[in-house]
Amino acid sequence: MDRPKLKIPSMVKDPVLIEKRRRQIVDAAVELFIHKGFHRTTTREIAKASGFSIGTLYEYIESKEDVLYLVVEAIHGEVERRLREALCDSKSGIEMLKEAIRHFFKVMDEMQDSVLLMYQETKSLPPTHLPYVLRKEEEITGIFEEILRRGIADGTIRLDESQVKLMAHNIMVMGEMWTFRRWALRKHYTLEQYTERQIALLLNEMASESSKEPIRKE
Repeated sequence: MDRPKLKIPSMVKDPVLIEKRRRQIVDAAVELFIHKGFHRTTTREIAKASGFSIGTLYEYIESKEDVLYLVVEAIHGEVERRLREALCDSKSGIEMLKEAIRHFFKVMDEMQDSVLLMYQETKSLPPTHLPYVLRKEEEITGIFEEILRRGIADGTIRLDESQVKLMAHNIMVMGEMWTFRRWALRKHYTLEQYTERQIALLLNEMASESSKEPIRKE
């Protein structure tokens, strides 16, 4: 079931035009935020880079924080879209997992500046906006949970159900680490080397988990 999105107010009523103009705003804002930072970028600069007057900009958003939310939402949407490209009903759970990890790490590499921006500036969102962003993070993590459970069901992944959520978060962090620790990791690994070694570590951990007794619930 789709969860409700945060509705950003607009003076314009045409939804097609709103989507088109906000796409322009997001594209312009991403470049500005990456190079100048959120706080040092003005709404006037965003308007100019979008090809609008400042008055026109405020027909589509109410604040610079709204722009930041739209930027984060767009980045999340692209990450999720490209991750779901790896899902295929004809694959076993373990093959789907490996393919999804490769897709995810590749996306983290290709969108590294945008991803870094998203995590650095999310703290600047107002309390009304932040829960929607965190919910989207959970939904993307949930894709890996679904894949892990598929593998458990078809017998290609050996993992206790109590470990599924933690393993899904581990995968997310491994992908994000390629962005956050790129200054160090790239001295020693190519993206392909990093990806395959992390997959090997994960599969080894799953094999180890299968030999352990299930964790008792108190």
